[in-house]
This record gives sequence, C-alpha cells and structure tokens, in this order.
Amino acid sequence: MSTNRVSEKYRDYQKALRRLGESLTIDPDQDIVVDGVIQRFEFTFELSWKLMQAYLAREGFEVNSPWSAIREAFSVGLLDDGDGWIDMMLDQNRASHTYDEQTARDIYQRIKESHYPKLCDLETKIAGFLKQEGREPRIDRPGGTES
Repeated sequence: MSTNRVSEKYRDYQKALRRLGESLTIDPDQDIVVDGVIQRFEFTFELSWKLMQAYLAREGFEVNSPWSAIREAFSVGLLDDGDGWIDMMLDQNRASHTYDEQTARDIYQRIKESHYPKLCDLETKIAGFLKQEGREPRIDRPGGTES
C-alpha cells in the first residue's frame, strides 16, 4: 500500500477525531450528548484501525482485524500502550451492544480520560510518518489549536 493511501486514511481519521474532540467539549448532562460521543468514538475507532492497517500494509504487514492491527502496530512502535488499545477495542464493542445508561456513562468517561488521548497520539505518530515522507499534515484540535 502506498503513502498516498495512508495519507487518505489519515485525512478521514483526522476529521473523525476532530469531531470526537469537539463532542467531548459539550456538557454531558444530557443522555443525547453521551450517546453522540459514543457514536463518534465508535466511528473514530473504526477509522483508527483502518489507518493502522494502511500504515502496516505499507510496512509489509497484513492485518485484517482491529485486534491484529493493534498487536502489529504496538510491535512496530506505532502504539505506546497496547493494553490500553485493547481496552479501547473492548469498549467500542461494548458500546455497540449496550443499552444500559450507567455502562454508557462509564464508557463516556473512559473515552474522555483515556481513549481520546490515545487516539490523538496515533494521529501525531502518523503525522510524523507523513512528514518524513515529504507530506505536511496538519493536526487540528478542538478549540482551534494546532500541534
């Protein structure tokens, strides 16, 4: 897979990550906010492993599932916390099948405190890779900050 493919996946991922970050700035007092954050998280997680898949394919690895993408991405140093990413994957699966308000609020808290920062770290690492490849990615964060 080419650097162009990684760059395309990166742009899609970056848009989803930015939208997730924006949703985390809204007061979660209403259930609809929690539900919206979880839905954006599910979508962003899906794009994260597809981005890892594209990056790893360029490096000569073939992965066909989130679990294998996380395992290989951790082994090549793309991810710093493999266990944290496995927890994220489990929360993504749990979120898709839960209708319990307390479970949803617990997942929301983990997204805000743990998962979102890990997703941002992936964005930063891929941006570094793309920069090395002669591309100039931008990292936009909610609130108009750029890193």
